[in-house]
Amino acid sequence: MERLLAEHGASFDFAFIDADKRNYGIYYELALKLLRPGGTIVIDNTLLHGKVADLSVREKHVQAIRHLNSKMAADDRVNVSLLPEQ
Repeated sequence: MERLLAEHGASFDFAFIDADKRNYGIYYELALKLLRPGGTIVIDNTLLHGKVADLSVREKHVQAIRHLNSKMAADDRVNVSLLPEQ
């Protein structure tokens, strides 16, 4: 993603993030830099089959997704929609 940013700047309309969950926050920030105004970011597994809502689940990747969800909810740069997938 950093190479894309260096070569293309904010020239994309759409970004899809599905990678190692612990680094989703980094990918989110890079995706924002890659997108044109009005672009869309889709992030896979933001609910992790309900694990995100279960506070007894303490796995690091689940905590990272919780942190990202909170960050996005408070981020004035974006409008957030969560769409459960089955």
